[in-house]
Amino acid sequence: MPPGARSPGSASARFYARLLGQEPVEASPTFVLFLLPSGPALSLWARHEIVPAPAAAGGGCEIGFRVDRAALVDATHADWAAKGATIILEPIDLDFGRSFMAVDPDGHRLRVYATADDR
Repeated sequence: MPPGARSPGSASARFYARLLGQEPVEASPTFVLFLLPSGPALSLWARHEIVPAPAAAGGGCEIGFRVDRAALVDATHADWAAKGATIILEPIDLDFGRSFMAVDPDGHRLRVYATADDR
């Protein structure tokens, strides 16, 4: 690993394991993989290992976690805050529905939301 490079097995892997309540199904010094109960996978790569190299740093996009009721937005917010997540937007009603936003240790934006149809 190049000097100064961080392993995805560090802060972000611990953060997602705590938030998701599960351990990764695969972990190495440069890669961590979580299989989410809803079907998608979340993989974390050491920045210097990604091919092609990323053009944007953390925060350049959002990862969305849809829940099926507005009340679950508030419950998830309370759960994540208790687990130490950095909340950058408290639960709020927006045009599309109820939402809050957190960031992971690498600055990636995590939006939990329920659409207006789910209220």
